[in-house]
Amino acid sequence: MAASKPRQEDDTKRKFREALERKNAKSAGGSDHKDGGGDKQPRAHGPVENRREFRRKSG
Repeated sequence: MAASKPRQEDDTKRKFREALERKNAKSAGGSDHKDGGGDKQPRAHGPVENRREFRRKSG
């Protein structure tokens, strides 16, 4: 029994390592949104300046 336990742990570690390598290989092939430029857009929330302004009458 003692000889089979390290064998099972090695198999488990190998399977996880292979799965991690597949995951890393899959994610390495994709683009990381490199066309964005990293700059923020000037008006990300839409036309805020077009809101109506309500003022109370003064007289």
